[in-house]
Amino acid sequence: MAEHVNAEYGSAQHVTVADLAAARAAGAVVVDVREPAEFAAGRVPGALNVPLAMVPFSLGRLAELAGDGPLFLVCHVGARSARAADYLTQYGIDSRTVDGGTQAWAAGGQPLDRG
Repeated sequence: MAEHVNAEYGSAQHVTVADLAAARAAGAVVVDVREPAEFAAGRVPGALNVPLAMVPFSLGRLAELAGDGPLFLVCHVGARSARAADYLTQYGIDSRTVDGGTQAWAAGGQPLDRG
């Protein structure tokens, strides 16, 4: 389990697309919580897909991925990633939700991977 614990439910931090871009450049882990078809249609480059419904069953893997830094969670516009980040935070996994999600990422001129 991640060392950085914040067990207060609903307390995951919200970040901007600019914050995500800077974190990615520094090697942060990005997890996309959308369904596989949505993920394939366009995602933040390097993002891993763990659909929201699978998050409760993936705590060990997600804690491992978080390591010493936060996970950055993204979805289409931010609602699902906020739910996932709040859930993970409840279990002591340092998580950030990206406000505006993949839609804001693309609207900001950032690249998308497809397929």
